[in-house]
Amino acid sequence: MNFSKQVSANSTQMPPTMEPGLLLEVRNLKKYFPIEQGFLRRVVGHVRAVDDVSLSVPEGKTLGLVGESGCGKTTLGRCILRAIEPSAGHVLMRVDGQAVDITSLPSNQMRAIRRHMQMVFQDPYSSLDPRKTILDIVGEPLRLNKIAEGRDLQQRVRELMEVVGLDVRYLKRYPHAFSGGQRQRIGLARALSINPKLIVCDEPVSALDVSVQAQILNLFQDLQKKFNLTYLFVAHDLSVVEHISDEVAVMYVGKVVEQAETEELFLHPKHPYTEALLSAVPRPDPARPLHEIQLQGEIANPANPPSGCYFHPRCRYAKEVCRAEAPPRLEVGPRHFAACHFAHELSLLGVET
Repeated sequence: MNFSKQVSANSTQMPPTMEPGLLLEVRNLKKYFPIEQGFLRRVVGHVRAVDDVSLSVPEGKTLGLVGESGCGKTTLGRCILRAIEPSAGHVLMRVDGQAVDITSLPSNQMRAIRRHMQMVFQDPYSSLDPRKTILDIVGEPLRLNKIAEGRDLQQRVRELMEVVGLDVRYLKRYPHAFSGGQRQRIGLARALSINPKLIVCDEPVSALDVSVQAQILNLFQDLQKKFNLTYLFVAHDLSVVEHISDEVAVMYVGKVVEQAETEELFLHPKHPYTEALLSAVPRPDPARPLHEIQLQGEIANPANPPSGCYFHPRCRYAKEVCRAEAPPRLEVGPRHFAACHFAHELSLLGVET
């Protein structure tokens, strides 16, 4: 019995549904961290790290997730994998042709689904165990999931090393013997070892030199074509996101304020925050002036966000309705969503081609 049939057999509820072509769908996901105070650790508030997020990722595509530091990108990625338990909401993933609600699975069924979803971490220096050889690191998921052992495991690890562009002679070496770019290749080989469908990439090139970044990004794209991988690519560098992503989602203070295809979002943003981010993207033309939008005020506090739209204190288009009511998630075009009261009315500046 495959995994999806096993879930259906153990559940008395109707299985969830997803739109055709989607591998991942997040519905109204929340993650609130309690603020404790005093000797008795009384809860006096919550940090809204992920606040009612909805997004979707088509199978075999890359969704870039961007936003300022602290906006909740990494927390969202970990909640999708259930490395952190979400406070509310649903994460649906297509497994064996059927939609499965990951957030409702008991722990004994989560182990089976983790074979379909993996993560590549931001820091290639701390994400690899310095006490283990590369053979042990890359082969560990194979042993834990009882996929391969002995010679079969070694052969599989050798194949993975060749796939990510590393010499098989390095199998007995330890992580300290490798550069940052090589370590990230090892982390990618570990993620690929059990043939996942979804890989959450948590700023995988931000700690690397620019020249190495290009190599790793190209490797990600080559592997996606070869294995039909789906990426959730977390980053803060918009030039990297533009290069690798099929679609882009923009986060601000725990909320996804806009999602669209990459070219559409860069040319025709529909949320003022997206416009401000794009205005700061550097272009390799010294003769072209940079019209950067300087946002006023500070980023909203996720422990005490403003009323209505979280962005309204910094928005130059804000009106009274923005202060009073939270904006709905509007579909302003084909697969183009924006959480702004005036998304249909505003004419915002994108990146000039």
